[in-house]
Amino acid sequence: MARIDGMVVLVLAALVVSTWVPMSHCSKKPVGAARKEDIPYIKCQVCEKLANQLYQQVQAKQAQISPKKISEYQIIDIAENLCNLKKQEADWILKIDIVEQGDKLVLVEQDSEGQCNSKCKTIERACEEVMGYSDTDVAEYLYQKKPQIDSLTHFFCNDLSKACSVKPPPVPKSNSRHFAVSLLSFHTVNMIECMVIFQENRTPGEPFVPKSAKEAEMEKMLKSMEGMPGAPGMKMYSREDLMNMKNFGSEDADEDDDDDEEADFPSKLKKVMREKESMKSDWKQTITRKIADTGAVLKKHAINVHHRIRGPWKRLKESFWKKNSKSSKPEL
Repeated sequence: MARIDGMVVLVLAALVVSTWVPMSHCSKKPVGAARKEDIPYIKCQVCEKLANQLYQQVQAKQAQISPKKISEYQIIDIAENLCNLKKQEADWILKIDIVEQGDKLVLVEQDSEGQCNSKCKTIERACEEVMGYSDTDVAEYLYQKKPQIDSLTHFFCNDLSKACSVKPPPVPKSNSRHFAVSLLSFHTVNMIECMVIFQENRTPGEPFVPKSAKEAEMEKMLKSMEGMPGAPGMKMYSREDLMNMKNFGSEDADEDDDDDEEADFPSKLKKVMREKESMKSDWKQTITRKIADTGAVLKKHAINVHHRIRGPWKRLKESFWKKNSKSSKPEL
């Protein structure tokens, strides 16, 4: 019995020591990774915002191409890109912050776009799960029924994706720990094994960090240039990726260098825009030159064919006249 009491004392001592060391150090998630465990708490809210974005972007596209009517294929294209942060259609995700309010996680829309951290990735992942393979179905419903936004939200979130058919569970409190001690008795060897189970509940996410206006504008420009002829290798890089690139920058850089970069930014932006325009003009000039070259080749080929046909035809004609002239002389 004294041995059992000693084991229990050791277990309780281990519990006290464990409170000194944050459990998050043991299982720290990489920065910018989606937190899958948060998705059940925000899935319905993400679906509602997704339906709202689909409705608003389809309306904007219809106004842009008016008086033409938007096609079902164009609606599907919008729906497919709404959850892809590499596309402009998904920029709405960058303005959403996840805020813990009591036992709920609430999506709060901000005035400007923010840096894409784990919250941003979590919303993107939840959006992908909600949309799934329903993009064609919701596009067909929107194209044929032309519903109002409330009807679209109910159809998409309750009937189609089922994202709002179940009430989200309560969110566990942040930074709380509990333990359980189980005493397992093995009579065969006359010993007791003490098992201590630690469980750390949800830890709060990173704070919302707004982007600078210049950074947001540069990202929009790069997204608009994606897939453009002449620039197939263009990629999107995050701020962390750019800062980690070799010779791009270091933590020991002087503030004067940062000021110079800020001052040179407008000129660099103009240079990029000029290069974009020059690529477009080069593309047009290349097509025009190819058309002209093809026309010249066809013209040359036609002339050669004409000469080839004209030579035998001329000889045949001359022989015909000679034969007629010989046959007409005896009659005279």
